[in-house]
Amino acid sequence: MWACIIPARAEVLLFSIRQKSINYLSKAIRGWTKGYGAGLFLASCVGNPEGEKAAVRETQEVAAAEGETFQLTPQESVLQWIGRKVSATHHGKVSFKSGNLVFNNGVLAGGSFVVDMPSITNEDMEGEWKEKLMGHLNSPDFFNTTEHPEAKFEITEVKKTDNPNQLAVSGNLTIKGITKNITFNADVKEVSDTKAVFSTDFNIAREDWDLTYPGKPDDLIAKEINFKIDLVANKI
Repeated sequence: MWACIIPARAEVLLFSIRQKSINYLSKAIRGWTKGYGAGLFLASCVGNPEGEKAAVRETQEVAAAEGETFQLTPQESVLQWIGRKVSATHHGKVSFKSGNLVFNNGVLAGGSFVVDMPSITNEDMEGEWKEKLMGHLNSPDFFNTTEHPEAKFEITEVKKTDNPNQLAVSGNLTIKGITKNITFNADVKEVSDTKAVFSTDFNIAREDWDLTYPGKPDDLIAKEINFKIDLVANKI
């Protein structure tokens, strides 16, 4: 709780404050929160969006996968983002540009897809505030979509899990020109001779891809972003 209400400058005074009475401390805290709201340590008060954080490591080699190729259907596939700050939670979508999945004997073996970053939308705001948010998301503070119009994911490894309807998928994720390998669980919704459907839900840490804008001092942004993805691919 103290990390949410004690301003940075209070660390210097903490020793002397501890010698004072509880009543004095309460009055001091009230004074700080009124007079120095911009300096509060609010970061620890911002909960990340719900979702398991993907494991992150350095870029891995992408081996050529052999098997049957299914082409991603962008109009049926969905990539939803969720971000959170002290005062609100925002969400929206980004469109897929292209992609494919490769299957070996009916088991996912490889693939990649490209995301059209300038297509990013917000679905919970309207008017001026929505325009401001969208301008911010497209700026260098976040995705810098003018200089980096595409994000990309390339599968490097697929492993079975204890759940027969779930796979552990690893791949190189590139955002803003920065590539790191991540691992997350993907649910197998459908795999037939003609169609494949997968879904996943995971978080990434913003700082790993230089999405480092902290937010306003009194309305800080959570350190993680959540992605909910539904992939639909059809046999070529």
